[in-house]
Amino acid sequence: MSLPPNSTLGVFGGGQLGQMFAAAARELGYRVHVYCPESDCPASQVADQHTVADYHDFQAIAKFAQSIDAATLEFENVPVAAAEAAAHFIPVRPAGDALYTVQDRSREKGFLTLAGIATTPFRNVRSDEELNSAVQELGTPAVLKTTKFGYDGKGQTIIESADDAMAAWSYLGRHKCVLEQFIEFEREISVLVARDVDGNMATFGPMENAHANHILDVSVYPAKSPASAAQAAVEAARQVAVEIDLVGLACVEFFETPTGEVMVNEIAPRPHNSGHLTIEACGTSQFAQQARTVAGMPVAEMTATRPAAMANLLGDLWSGGEPNWDAVKQFPGVELHLYGKHTAREGRKMGHLTAVADTPEEAERLVREARAALVR
Repeated sequence: MSLPPNSTLGVFGGGQLGQMFAAAARELGYRVHVYCPESDCPASQVADQHTVADYHDFQAIAKFAQSIDAATLEFENVPVAAAEAAAHFIPVRPAGDALYTVQDRSREKGFLTLAGIATTPFRNVRSDEELNSAVQELGTPAVLKTTKFGYDGKGQTIIESADDAMAAWSYLGRHKCVLEQFIEFEREISVLVARDVDGNMATFGPMENAHANHILDVSVYPAKSPASAAQAAVEAARQVAVEIDLVGLACVEFFETPTGEVMVNEIAPRPHNSGHLTIEACGTSQFAQQARTVAGMPVAEMTATRPAAMANLLGDLWSGGEPNWDAVKQFPGVELHLYGKHTAREGRKMGHLTAVADTPEEAERLVREARAALVR
């Protein structure tokens, strides 16, 4: 049974994903309570309540959980113990078990392998001997990644030859890592999947993602993937949702090879940067879908009648002063989203632009040109 209007949904994390979740939840008639250590986070600017406390403050978590009717998260590095502490009082969606699986690259890849879902070939690395063995087995170039806390290219480095292996591991602090075979891919794509309490699912995508300096730059829907690859990605995303017993929304990122094979790169049990375009492109955005599933409502169809694109706005745009926001008005159909962050830093996500158009190429052109026009 779904929660009635005016129930309160809690969210661990106060960034822009939490902000957009809160806005969508409020549109559905729910109140929102944010739990985040930062006092003036983006999500708190639109939420009804905000608990400012550490993720390891279990007394504060218990009080927070008893003030809400269900909880979700906006980033996957929320401590599993925090999610499980809240789950003593209310449903947490996704649950701590799913969070545990995806928080560690080694566990995540082991899970995918056991589930028979294609992922990049990998080896676990916990010692010099294991590193040398992994390099011999997978060859070079290869990518060495820490098992925890990696995002936007952080916590990883490329090993060009076997001679570079030890220096690369030292660069990453000699923490537990996974070595992944370097994949020559045609494109990077992502699929959103939502699953409700009854096991019904809805998907959207794939989107095609272009990165700059390891940070997502532009996403375009639909991807240029052949139909067989697109279908394989959607089916794999649905299988991931079933295998981790997802209730909520997740994004599954893939490498697509030149032969049309798709391999899972990462699983994010939350809304995703590439899915921001669903706010304009779909009747039900990824954030509304998250709110629906967390509240126990059935999933809704995520369909787009026209192609769409999204371009990130990073703190770099502020290097010459406040961007020229009026310039966006020159591009009909382009929508501006700012996250309310007070300090612009290089590489920091400050907002995004979206466009819906008749073709994917036109939508991408619009967001790229509109972003370029912001620079003073």
